[in-house]
Amino acid sequence: MSKLTLLLAAFLPAAAFAEGTPAAAGGGIEQLIFLGGFVLIFYFLLWRPQSKRAKEHKALLAALEKGSEVVTSGGILGRVTKVTDDFAIIKVTDGVEFPVQKQAVSAVLPKGTIKSINE
Repeated sequence: MSKLTLLLAAFLPAAAFAEGTPAAAGGGIEQLIFLGGFVLIFYFLLWRPQSKRAKEHKALLAALEKGSEVVTSGGILGRVTKVTDDFAIIKVTDGVEFPVQKQAVSAVLPKGTIKSINE
């Protein structure tokens, strides 16, 4: 035996050198069914809900208008004073306004929410 064969035999299990048994007949269709199940699970548990949330957020941003009370993803509560294509100007208190990206708006609140919080 060569030195390489002895070295491999020392570090690899004996099963690695054993001859494999022939594959069972008809295993291909079962593997396809198994793979199809994984694809369905991936679709219904991951892709579909994420797509639905993205569509709802896009509709929320399209409906954003002056006077809307919003919460940003950073937790800042304010009233929208101006909306452009990519940004919204939010008024937090008297004299404090700042621009945020529209994508940072996480929720539109019902009218009067800011007033009820400040009381």
